[in-house]
Amino acid sequence: MKHFEHNHQGRDIMIIKYIQTKTFEKVTYIHGFHSFYITRGGNGFQSIVGSHRLLATQAANQVMLNVPETKVTTLENGLRVASEDSGLSTCTVGLWIDAGSRYENERNNGTAHFLEHMAFKGTRKRSQLDLELEIENMGAHLNAYTSREQTVYYAKAFTKDLPRAVEILADIIQNSTLGGAEIERERGVILREMQEVETNLQEVVFDYLHATAYQATALGRTILGPTENIKTINRGDLVEYITTHYKGPRIVLAAAGGVSHNELIDLAKYHFGNLPARYKGEAPTFPQCDFTGSEIRVRDDKMPLAHIAIAVEAVGWSHPDTIPLMVANTLIGNWDRSFGGGVNLSSKLAQMACQGNLCHSFQSFNTCYTDTGLWGLYMVCEPGTINEMMHFTQLEWMSLCTSVTDSEVARAKNLLKTNMLLHLDGSTPICEDIGRQMLCYSRRIPLHELEARIDVNAKTIKDVCTKYIYDKSPAIAAVGPIEQLPDYNRIRSGMYWMRT
Repeated sequence: MKHFEHNHQGRDIMIIKYIQTKTFEKVTYIHGFHSFYITRGGNGFQSIVGSHRLLATQAANQVMLNVPETKVTTLENGLRVASEDSGLSTCTVGLWIDAGSRYENERNNGTAHFLEHMAFKGTRKRSQLDLELEIENMGAHLNAYTSREQTVYYAKAFTKDLPRAVEILADIIQNSTLGGAEIERERGVILREMQEVETNLQEVVFDYLHATAYQATALGRTILGPTENIKTINRGDLVEYITTHYKGPRIVLAAAGGVSHNELIDLAKYHFGNLPARYKGEAPTFPQCDFTGSEIRVRDDKMPLAHIAIAVEAVGWSHPDTIPLMVANTLIGNWDRSFGGGVNLSSKLAQMACQGNLCHSFQSFNTCYTDTGLWGLYMVCEPGTINEMMHFTQLEWMSLCTSVTDSEVARAKNLLKTNMLLHLDGSTPICEDIGRQMLCYSRRIPLHELEARIDVNAKTIKDVCTKYIYDKSPAIAAVGPIEQLPDYNRIRSGMYWMRT
């Protein structure tokens, strides 16, 4: 009946596929500007590309500057309204709330995710059936997800239905009935969801990675919470979480597509104007989460493949070193056995993994939170190649700190810019970008500014990687047949090179 998507980790994973063919074909479309060329063989390639390169660069720069403005208005109660009007016939509008599992404690861990489920189970104005029928009759999608630091509710609809979409969002977060029967029914749904998550070994490994990296802190707990909490969370816990965290200054109403900012302001004032701006008592403190170099190993020799994640502590969203670390993350790249390319892959680690048959897949990740982050690699290996894969991974990490070249950095920068722009290919990802950036930076970073910040050189990459990777204690999580995974001290000794 409803369209649900749960993104428990809040991670954006970008996978690039390289295809090597005898015929090189390329079609480039950039917001109305287009260049089209096909070459066969190699002789005419340089001249054709050269004749279009300046035009394409100028077009891209012009697009950067002509992107619709993101307008931001703050209401009296602190709630921020942010929108980008691109004149489409459809729109995405949502609430980005600065509240996730990080703001829970051991007793109520899982409440934010439980509350996300309960939002669609009926309000004082609408029963669950009424809500579902209204959304479906509009031809809309109503969606929600919870991450460690944010809770998001959003709707996709026709532009003409924007007022109804905003009213429904206001209704589900302010007037949910949170009935006892619905709570009991949802317990079973969440417990089944936990069983599904446990079959996704990537989710399991990343939960273990957070548990060891941020042990005994809020970020170390899972988003779904432990089974015993799911069985005991009650209406009082849900109401307390709402009254504690759903305050005006911690909420952003974001919209993109065919959206009038002035209309959105009026809707926000009408539907969210009564949200409290201040705390009745003492405001909740922001939970401090310290990183610990450590490991969790769950050995199971019956499993066919080993799933391993290794990470060092990185930085928060607003830290100036975030962008260089994203470039470094792009330099390491992603790979799996379905990729073509072999020796022609740009990532050196991908070349070695392909030639040496070292793993089934790997992906570099850079997970950011408000004041900390995890930068590392997730790999899926056969039992006999774990040692080699870990060795070459650390070898590449050390190369980032000591010998990365300007040409490699230039390629990674271009790939990062491309991925960021390609990601913004509709009203929903643009709306998500607005909401997340408003919570993380208190503003939307313009594309031309982001492009300028990405333009770092090899020396900057070496300096930043040395600062966060070289001779640092990593966090490691490993599941499966991991007998050949080196012990922690040996892995730790691979985080530096002996200089002679």
